[in-house]
Amino acid sequence: MIATELLINLESIIPRERIKSGQNQHHHLGNNAQVSVFPTTEEEISLILKYANNHGKKISVMGGGTKRGFGGLTESVDILLSLSLYKGIVEHTVGDMTLTVKAGTTFYELQEYLAKHKQKVSLDPTWPEYSTIGGIVVANENGPKRLGYGSSRDVVIGLRNIYPDGSIIRSGGKVVKNVAGYDMNKIFIGSMGTLGVVSEVTVKLRPVAKYESLILISFKEGSIDEILMFSKALLDSVMEPVALELLSPTLSEKLTGQCTFTVAISFEDVESSVHYQEKFVKGIQPSGTEMDILSESEAQYFWHLFYTICPNGAKESAGEETEAALKIGVVNLNVLSIIKESQLLQDSYNLVVESHGGLGHGLCQVILKGSSQKVVLAIRQMRETVLKLDGYLVVKHLPFELRQKVDVWGGKPSHFFLLEGIKSKIDPQKILNPKRFIGGI
Repeated sequence: MIATELLINLESIIPRERIKSGQNQHHHLGNNAQVSVFPTTEEEISLILKYANNHGKKISVMGGGTKRGFGGLTESVDILLSLSLYKGIVEHTVGDMTLTVKAGTTFYELQEYLAKHKQKVSLDPTWPEYSTIGGIVVANENGPKRLGYGSSRDVVIGLRNIYPDGSIIRSGGKVVKNVAGYDMNKIFIGSMGTLGVVSEVTVKLRPVAKYESLILISFKEGSIDEILMFSKALLDSVMEPVALELLSPTLSEKLTGQCTFTVAISFEDVESSVHYQEKFVKGIQPSGTEMDILSESEAQYFWHLFYTICPNGAKESAGEETEAALKIGVVNLNVLSIIKESQLLQDSYNLVVESHGGLGHGLCQVILKGSSQKVVLAIRQMRETVLKLDGYLVVKHLPFELRQKVDVWGGKPSHFFLLEGIKSKIDPQKILNPKRFIGGI
Protein backbone atom coordinates (compact mmCIF):
# COMPACT_ATOMS: atom_id res chain seq x y z
CA MET A 1 0.00 0.00 0.00
CA ILE A 2 2.83 2.38 0.97
CA ALA A 3 4.79 1.46 -2.17
CA THR A 4 1.68 2.07 -4.27
CA GLU A 5 1.25 5.53 -2.79
CA LEU A 6 4.93 6.26 -3.39
CA LEU A 7 4.63 5.18 -7.01
CA ILE A 8 1.61 7.39 -7.62
CA ASN A 9 3.31 10.43 -6.11
CA LEU A 10 6.62 9.84 -7.90
CA GLU A 11 4.90 9.35 -11.25
CA SER A 12 3.91 13.01 -11.09
CA ILE A 13 7.64 13.86 -11.09
CA ILE A 14 9.28 11.43 -13.50
CA PRO A 15 7.95 8.97 -16.13
CA ARG A 16 6.77 5.58 -14.91
CA GLU A 17 9.37 3.70 -16.98
CA ARG A 18 12.11 5.24 -14.84
CA ILE A 19 10.55 4.07 -11.57
CA LYS A 20 11.15 0.52 -10.34
CA SER A 21 9.26 -1.10 -7.47
CA GLY A 22 10.69 -3.90 -5.32
CA GLN A 23 13.93 -4.09 -7.29
CA ASN A 24 16.29 -3.31 -4.38
CA GLN A 25 14.54 -4.59 -1.26
CA HIS A 26 16.57 -7.68 -0.33
CA HIS A 27 20.20 -7.06 -1.27
CA HIS A 28 22.64 -8.62 1.26
CA LEU A 29 24.61 -5.36 1.45
CA GLY A 30 21.59 -3.41 2.63
CA ASN A 31 20.95 0.21 1.66
CA ASN A 32 17.77 -1.09 0.02
CA ALA A 33 14.54 0.72 -0.84
CA GLN A 34 10.88 0.10 -1.64
CA VAL A 35 11.08 2.13 -4.84
CA SER A 36 14.01 3.04 -7.10
CA VAL A 37 13.95 6.15 -9.26
CA PHE A 38 16.25 7.07 -12.15
CA PRO A 39 16.18 10.82 -12.83
CA THR A 40 17.81 12.24 -15.95
CA THR A 41 17.69 15.96 -15.11
CA GLU A 42 18.71 18.11 -12.19
CA GLU A 43 15.14 19.37 -11.92
CA GLU A 44 13.86 15.83 -11.42
CA ILE A 45 16.42 15.21 -8.67
CA SER A 46 15.37 18.43 -6.96
CA LEU A 47 11.67 17.60 -7.12
CA ILE A 48 12.23 14.08 -5.76
CA LEU A 49 14.21 15.43 -2.81
CA LYS A 50 11.62 18.13 -2.16
CA TYR A 51 8.82 15.55 -2.19
CA ALA A 52 10.72 13.26 0.21
CA ASN A 53 11.57 16.12 2.55
CA ASN A 54 7.95 17.36 2.68
CA HIS A 55 6.55 13.87 3.30
CA GLY A 56 9.23 12.45 5.61
CA LYS A 57 10.45 9.84 3.14
CA LYS A 58 13.98 8.47 3.58
CA ILE A 59 16.30 8.42 0.56
CA SER A 60 19.38 6.35 -0.28
CA VAL A 61 21.56 7.81 -3.05
CA MET A 62 23.47 5.54 -5.42
CA GLY A 63 25.68 5.95 -8.47
CA GLY A 64 27.20 2.79 -9.93
CA GLY A 65 26.58 0.82 -6.73
CA THR A 66 30.23 -0.11 -6.07
CA LYS A 67 30.04 1.34 -2.53
CA ARG A 68 26.73 -0.21 -1.54
CA GLY A 69 28.45 -2.08 1.30
CA PHE A 70 30.10 1.09 2.64
CA GLY A 71 28.24 2.24 5.76
CA GLY A 72 24.52 2.28 6.35
CA LEU A 73 22.73 0.87 9.38
CA THR A 74 19.27 1.15 7.83
CA GLU A 75 18.46 -1.97 5.83
CA SER A 76 15.78 -0.36 3.67
CA VAL A 77 14.51 3.15 3.06
CA ASP A 78 11.60 4.51 1.04
CA ILE A 79 13.35 5.71 -2.12
CA LEU A 80 16.58 4.70 -3.79
CA LEU A 81 17.72 7.65 -5.91
CA SER A 82 19.95 6.29 -8.68
CA LEU A 83 22.11 8.70 -10.69
CA SER A 84 23.13 6.02 -13.18
CA LEU A 85 21.19 7.75 -15.99
CA TYR A 86 22.26 11.25 -15.00
CA LYS A 87 25.54 11.46 -16.92
CA GLY A 88 27.44 13.46 -19.50
CA ILE A 89 29.96 16.27 -19.95
CA VAL A 90 28.58 19.70 -19.03
CA GLU A 91 31.56 21.90 -19.91
CA HIS A 92 35.17 21.23 -20.91
CA THR A 93 37.61 24.12 -21.18
CA VAL A 94 40.56 22.43 -22.83
CA GLY A 95 42.94 25.39 -22.56
CA ASP A 96 42.24 25.99 -18.87
CA MET A 97 42.29 22.24 -18.22
CA THR A 98 39.03 22.18 -16.27
CA LEU A 99 35.97 20.01 -16.73
CA THR A 100 32.43 19.99 -15.34
CA VAL A 101 30.62 16.66 -15.50
CA LYS A 102 27.33 15.20 -14.28
CA ALA A 103 27.70 13.09 -11.16
CA GLY A 104 26.43 9.81 -12.66
CA THR A 105 29.18 9.65 -15.29
CA THR A 106 31.43 6.66 -14.74
CA PHE A 107 35.12 7.27 -14.25
CA TYR A 108 35.93 5.10 -17.28
CA GLU A 109 33.61 7.14 -19.53
CA LEU A 110 35.19 10.32 -18.24
CA GLN A 111 38.75 9.20 -18.89
CA GLU A 112 37.84 7.84 -22.34
CA TYR A 113 36.44 11.23 -23.29
CA LEU A 114 39.44 13.14 -21.92
CA ALA A 115 41.97 10.83 -23.60
CA LYS A 116 40.89 12.29 -26.95
CA HIS A 117 42.24 15.61 -25.69
CA LYS A 118 45.32 14.01 -24.08
CA GLN A 119 44.04 14.98 -20.64
CA LYS A 120 42.89 13.06 -17.56
CA VAL A 121 41.44 13.32 -14.06
CA SER A 122 44.31 12.41 -11.75
CA LEU A 123 42.36 10.06 -9.47
CA ASP A 124 42.61 6.28 -9.49
CA PRO A 125 39.49 4.69 -7.98
CA THR A 126 38.62 1.01 -7.84
CA TRP A 127 36.32 -0.46 -10.49
CA PRO A 128 36.48 2.56 -12.86
CA GLU A 129 33.96 1.00 -15.27
CA TYR A 130 31.33 1.08 -12.51
CA SER A 131 32.38 3.92 -10.17
CA THR A 132 30.76 7.28 -10.87
CA ILE A 133 32.55 10.58 -10.36
CA GLY A 134 29.90 11.63 -7.84
CA GLY A 135 30.35 8.47 -5.80
CA ILE A 136 34.14 8.78 -5.86
CA VAL A 137 33.94 12.34 -4.54
CA VAL A 138 31.36 11.82 -1.77
CA ALA A 139 33.26 8.74 -0.53
CA ASN A 140 36.62 10.54 -0.94
CA GLU A 141 38.09 7.49 -2.62
CA ASN A 142 41.86 7.39 -3.10
CA GLY A 143 44.26 5.04 -4.86
CA PRO A 144 48.06 4.52 -4.78
CA LYS A 145 48.69 7.47 -7.12
CA ARG A 146 47.47 9.85 -4.43
CA LEU A 147 51.20 10.12 -3.62
CA GLY A 148 51.88 12.02 -6.82
CA TYR A 149 48.52 13.56 -7.64
CA GLY A 150 46.63 14.07 -4.38
CA SER A 151 43.08 13.15 -3.36
CA SER A 152 39.60 14.28 -4.38
CA ARG A 153 40.03 17.33 -2.15
CA ASP A 154 43.00 18.36 -4.28
CA VAL A 155 41.37 17.66 -7.65
CA VAL A 156 37.81 18.97 -7.16
CA ILE A 157 37.48 22.75 -7.56
CA GLY A 158 33.70 23.05 -7.65
CA LEU A 159 30.50 21.15 -6.85
CA ARG A 160 26.84 21.64 -7.57
CA ASN A 161 24.70 20.21 -4.77
CA ILE A 162 20.98 19.73 -4.27
CA TYR A 163 19.88 20.09 -0.67
CA PRO A 164 17.10 17.94 0.85
CA ASP A 165 14.61 20.80 0.47
CA GLY A 166 15.26 20.82 -3.29
CA SER A 167 17.33 24.00 -3.37
CA ILE A 168 20.45 24.00 -5.55
CA ILE A 169 23.75 25.50 -4.43
CA ARG A 170 27.23 25.77 -5.94
CA SER A 171 30.41 25.54 -3.92
CA GLY A 172 33.83 26.43 -5.29
CA GLY A 173 34.03 27.55 -8.89
CA LYS A 174 34.95 26.57 -12.44
CA VAL A 175 38.50 27.92 -12.47
CA VAL A 176 41.57 26.63 -10.68
CA LYS A 177 42.49 29.93 -9.01
CA ASN A 178 39.29 30.52 -7.10
CA VAL A 179 39.98 32.16 -3.73
CA ALA A 180 36.69 33.86 -2.90
CA GLY A 181 35.18 32.80 0.46
CA TYR A 182 35.44 29.49 2.28
CA ASP A 183 36.29 26.27 0.47
CA MET A 184 32.87 24.67 0.96
CA ASN A 185 33.74 21.73 -1.29
CA LYS A 186 35.58 20.01 1.54
CA ILE A 187 32.37 19.75 3.58
CA PHE A 188 30.71 17.64 0.90
CA ILE A 189 33.75 15.57 -0.15
CA GLY A 190 33.75 12.44 1.97
CA SER A 191 30.33 13.14 3.53
CA MET A 192 28.83 9.93 2.07
CA GLY A 193 25.93 11.80 0.50
CA THR A 194 24.43 12.77 3.86
CA LEU A 195 24.38 16.53 3.22
CA GLY A 196 23.01 16.75 -0.31
CA VAL A 197 23.02 15.11 -3.71
CA VAL A 198 26.03 16.10 -5.81
CA SER A 199 24.70 16.77 -9.30
CA GLU A 200 27.81 18.22 -10.98
CA VAL A 201 31.53 18.01 -10.29
CA THR A 202 34.14 20.44 -11.59
CA VAL A 203 37.72 19.16 -11.59
CA LYS A 204 41.11 20.41 -12.63
CA LEU A 205 42.80 18.21 -15.20
CA ARG A 206 46.30 17.02 -15.93
CA PRO A 207 47.90 16.16 -19.27
CA VAL A 208 48.27 12.46 -19.98
CA ALA A 209 51.89 11.54 -19.26
CA LYS A 210 54.12 11.08 -22.27
CA TYR A 211 55.41 7.83 -20.81
CA GLU A 212 54.99 5.65 -17.74
CA SER A 213 56.60 2.59 -16.26
CA LEU A 214 56.27 0.45 -13.16
CA ILE A 215 59.11 -1.02 -11.12
CA LEU A 216 58.39 -4.09 -9.01
CA ILE A 217 60.98 -4.95 -6.34
CA SER A 218 60.48 -8.33 -4.66
CA PHE A 219 62.02 -8.69 -1.20
CA LYS A 220 62.79 -12.41 -1.11
CA GLU A 221 63.90 -12.42 2.52
CA GLY A 222 60.83 -10.46 3.62
CA SER A 223 62.88 -8.10 5.78
CA ILE A 224 60.71 -5.20 6.98
CA ASP A 225 63.82 -3.24 8.02
CA GLU A 226 65.24 -3.59 4.52
CA ILE A 227 61.99 -2.33 2.96
CA LEU A 228 62.02 0.57 5.43
CA MET A 229 65.57 1.62 4.56
CA PHE A 230 64.90 1.40 0.82
CA SER A 231 61.68 3.43 1.10
CA LYS A 232 63.36 6.15 3.13
CA ALA A 233 66.19 6.40 0.60
CA LEU A 234 63.73 6.85 -2.27
CA LEU A 235 61.43 9.28 -0.43
CA ASP A 236 64.41 11.38 0.70
CA SER A 237 65.71 11.64 -2.87
CA VAL A 238 64.65 14.12 -5.57
CA MET A 239 62.87 11.36 -7.48
CA GLU A 240 59.12 11.84 -8.02
CA PRO A 241 57.24 8.53 -8.06
CA VAL A 242 53.48 8.91 -8.48
CA ALA A 243 53.02 5.71 -6.44
CA LEU A 244 55.15 3.88 -3.90
CA GLU A 245 52.97 0.97 -2.83
CA LEU A 246 53.82 -2.01 -0.65
CA LEU A 247 52.01 -5.22 -1.59
CA SER A 248 51.50 -8.10 0.82
CA PRO A 249 52.83 -11.50 -0.32
CA THR A 250 49.30 -12.78 -0.98
CA LEU A 251 48.39 -9.80 -3.15
CA SER A 252 51.78 -9.79 -4.84
CA GLU A 253 51.35 -13.42 -5.84
CA LYS A 254 47.94 -12.61 -7.31
CA LEU A 255 49.23 -9.66 -9.34
CA THR A 256 52.82 -10.60 -10.13
CA GLY A 257 53.21 -14.33 -9.45
CA GLN A 258 55.78 -13.59 -6.70
CA CYS A 259 54.71 -14.55 -3.15
CA THR A 260 56.90 -11.94 -1.46
CA PHE A 261 56.61 -8.48 0.00
CA THR A 262 56.77 -6.36 -3.14
CA VAL A 263 57.22 -2.61 -3.58
CA ALA A 264 55.53 -1.16 -6.68
CA ILE A 265 56.99 2.15 -7.87
CA SER A 266 55.20 4.06 -10.62
CA PHE A 267 56.77 6.85 -12.68
CA GLU A 268 54.94 9.11 -15.15
CA ASP A 269 56.72 11.83 -17.13
CA VAL A 270 58.53 12.25 -20.43
CA GLU A 271 60.33 9.04 -21.39
CA SER A 272 63.85 10.30 -20.65
CA SER A 273 62.85 11.40 -17.14
CA VAL A 274 61.17 8.06 -16.41
CA HIS A 275 64.26 6.12 -17.53
CA TYR A 276 66.51 8.40 -15.44
CA GLN A 277 64.43 7.62 -12.34
CA GLU A 278 64.45 3.91 -13.16
CA LYS A 279 68.26 4.08 -13.24
CA PHE A 280 68.31 5.80 -9.83
CA VAL A 281 66.15 3.04 -8.32
CA LYS A 282 68.49 0.40 -9.77
CA GLY A 283 71.35 2.20 -8.00
CA ILE A 284 69.74 1.88 -4.56
CA GLN A 285 68.21 -1.57 -5.07
CA PRO A 286 68.87 -3.68 -1.96
CA SER A 287 70.98 -6.79 -2.43
CA GLY A 288 69.06 -10.05 -2.47
CA THR A 289 66.00 -8.48 -4.11
CA GLU A 290 64.64 -8.97 -7.61
CA MET A 291 63.62 -6.07 -9.84
CA ASP A 292 61.27 -6.13 -12.77
CA ILE A 293 60.61 -3.01 -14.86
CA LEU A 294 57.28 -3.12 -16.68
CA SER A 295 56.86 -1.23 -19.94
CA GLU A 296 54.06 1.26 -20.47
CA SER A 297 51.51 -1.28 -21.72
CA GLU A 298 52.49 -3.80 -19.03
CA ALA A 299 52.20 -1.13 -16.32
CA GLN A 300 48.74 -0.14 -17.51
CA TYR A 301 47.62 -3.78 -17.44
CA PHE A 302 48.97 -4.16 -13.89
CA TRP A 303 46.94 -1.17 -12.69
CA HIS A 304 43.86 -2.47 -14.52
CA LEU A 305 44.09 -5.66 -12.45
CA PHE A 306 44.95 -3.75 -9.29
CA TYR A 307 41.79 -1.62 -9.42
CA THR A 308 39.56 -4.70 -9.48
CA ILE A 309 40.83 -6.49 -6.36
CA CYS A 310 38.44 -4.69 -4.01
CA PRO A 311 34.91 -6.14 -3.51
CA ASN A 312 32.40 -4.50 -5.85
CA GLY A 313 28.98 -3.70 -4.36
CA ALA A 314 27.49 -3.54 -7.85
CA LYS A 315 28.27 -7.20 -8.54
CA GLU A 316 26.92 -10.28 -6.79
CA SER A 317 29.52 -11.92 -4.58
CA ALA A 318 30.73 -15.27 -5.92
CA GLY A 319 30.69 -18.14 -3.42
CA GLU A 320 29.59 -18.28 0.20
CA GLU A 321 32.60 -16.61 1.84
CA THR A 322 32.26 -13.18 3.40
CA GLU A 323 34.20 -10.31 1.85
CA ALA A 324 35.30 -7.18 3.69
CA ALA A 325 37.43 -4.20 2.69
CA LEU A 326 39.14 -1.90 5.18
CA LYS A 327 40.56 1.58 4.64
CA ILE A 328 43.33 2.35 7.11
CA GLY A 329 45.23 5.58 7.63
CA VAL A 330 48.53 5.70 9.55
CA VAL A 331 51.72 7.74 9.56
CA ASN A 332 53.48 7.00 6.26
CA LEU A 333 56.01 4.31 7.10
CA ASN A 334 53.75 2.64 9.68
CA VAL A 335 52.23 1.10 6.59
CA LEU A 336 54.88 -1.59 7.03
CA SER A 337 53.35 -2.60 10.38
CA ILE A 338 49.85 -2.75 8.88
CA ILE A 339 50.85 -4.96 5.95
CA LYS A 340 52.82 -7.25 8.27
CA GLU A 341 49.85 -7.49 10.66
CA SER A 342 47.55 -8.37 7.77
CA GLN A 343 49.73 -11.39 7.01
CA LEU A 344 49.47 -12.51 10.65
CA LEU A 345 45.67 -12.21 10.44
CA GLN A 346 45.68 -14.54 7.47
CA ASP A 347 47.45 -17.24 9.46
CA SER A 348 45.62 -16.63 12.75
CA TYR A 349 42.09 -16.72 11.37
CA ASN A 350 42.49 -18.92 8.29
CA LEU A 351 41.44 -16.09 5.98
CA VAL A 352 42.55 -14.92 2.57
CA VAL A 353 44.00 -11.45 3.21
CA GLU A 354 45.17 -9.19 0.40
CA SER A 355 46.63 -5.85 1.45
CA HIS A 356 48.60 -2.89 0.17
CA GLY A 357 49.62 0.52 1.47
CA GLY A 358 51.20 3.76 0.31
CA LEU A 359 54.66 4.24 1.83
CA GLY A 360 54.50 7.94 0.96
CA HIS A 361 50.95 8.78 2.13
CA GLY A 362 50.03 6.19 4.76
CA LEU A 363 46.74 4.94 3.34
CA CYS A 364 46.23 1.18 3.27
CA GLN A 365 43.59 -1.20 2.01
CA VAL A 366 43.07 -4.63 3.56
CA ILE A 367 40.71 -7.14 1.93
CA LEU A 368 39.48 -10.08 4.00
CA LYS A 369 37.78 -13.22 2.68
CA GLY A 370 36.52 -16.12 4.78
CA SER A 371 33.89 -17.07 7.35
CA SER A 372 31.75 -14.25 8.77
CA GLN A 373 32.79 -14.85 12.37
CA LYS A 374 36.51 -14.83 11.59
CA VAL A 375 36.23 -11.75 9.39
CA VAL A 376 34.61 -9.84 12.28
CA LEU A 377 37.29 -11.00 14.73
CA ALA A 378 40.03 -10.02 12.29
CA ILE A 379 38.56 -6.54 11.82
CA ARG A 380 38.49 -6.00 15.59
CA GLN A 381 42.09 -7.16 15.99
CA MET A 382 43.27 -4.96 13.13
CA ARG A 383 41.50 -1.95 14.65
CA GLU A 384 43.36 -2.50 17.94
CA THR A 385 46.65 -2.52 16.03
CA VAL A 386 45.74 0.64 14.11
CA LEU A 387 44.72 2.54 17.26
CA LYS A 388 48.05 1.72 18.89
CA LEU A 389 49.68 3.42 15.90
CA ASP A 390 47.39 6.49 16.34
CA GLY A 391 45.69 5.73 13.03
CA TYR A 392 42.12 5.10 11.95
CA LEU A 393 40.25 2.22 10.36
CA VAL A 394 37.06 2.47 8.30
CA VAL A 395 35.20 -0.58 7.02
CA LYS A 396 34.32 0.31 3.44
CA HIS A 397 32.69 -2.98 2.40
CA LEU A 398 30.80 -5.46 4.58
CA PRO A 399 27.42 -7.24 4.37
CA PHE A 400 24.59 -5.43 6.14
CA GLU A 401 24.16 -8.12 8.80
CA LEU A 402 27.79 -7.79 9.90
CA ARG A 403 27.70 -4.00 9.91
CA GLN A 404 25.41 -4.36 12.93
CA LYS A 405 28.28 -6.06 14.79
CA VAL A 406 31.22 -3.92 13.69
CA ASP A 407 31.51 -0.16 14.10
CA VAL A 408 32.21 0.84 10.52
CA TRP A 409 33.68 4.23 11.43
CA GLY A 410 35.37 3.34 14.71
CA GLY A 411 33.55 5.64 17.12
CA LYS A 412 32.80 9.34 17.23
CA PRO A 413 35.72 11.75 16.75
CA SER A 414 36.22 14.79 18.99
CA HIS A 415 34.83 17.06 16.26
CA PHE A 416 31.64 15.01 15.91
CA PHE A 417 29.51 17.85 17.30
CA LEU A 418 30.50 19.95 14.27
CA LEU A 419 29.46 17.21 11.83
CA GLU A 420 26.19 16.71 13.70
CA GLY A 421 25.51 20.45 13.68
CA ILE A 422 26.08 20.74 9.93
CA LYS A 423 23.80 17.74 9.28
CA SER A 424 20.98 19.11 11.45
CA LYS A 425 21.19 22.49 9.71
CA ILE A 426 21.19 21.15 6.14
CA ASP A 427 19.03 18.05 6.62
CA PRO A 428 16.90 18.54 9.76
CA GLN A 429 14.47 15.78 8.69
CA LYS A 430 17.42 13.36 8.28
CA ILE A 431 16.09 12.00 4.99
CA LEU A 432 19.39 11.65 3.11
CA ASN A 433 21.42 8.43 3.43
CA PRO A 434 20.29 7.90 7.05
CA LYS A 435 22.88 6.35 9.39
CA ARG A 436 25.42 6.14 6.55
CA PHE A 437 28.14 8.31 8.07
CA ILE A 438 30.16 8.71 11.30
CA GLY A 439 28.19 8.32 14.52
CA GLY A 440 25.02 7.27 12.73
CA ILE A 441 24.56 10.57 10.86
